[in-house]
Amino acid sequence: MADIAGRTVRARGRQAADAFGTGPSGTRHPLVAAAMVLPLAAFLAVLFGGWDAVVIQASSVAGMLGR
Repeated sequence: MADIAGRTVRARGRQAADAFGTGPSGTRHPLVAAAMVLPLAAFLAVLFGGWDAVVIQASSVAGMLGR
């Protein structure tokens, strides 16, 4: 019985890992990681008033790149 339960737990763990975009080596795809982080980063920027700083920095970088 314990062997069957162990296999079930491992199978569910693999299903959970696949749902969050992890590969066979246990690493997460960069696009999945960005999709998870960017909404929280935008929320915190708006919450703490950092959105203006982000816009100013982005326009400065664009100016340095000649756009």
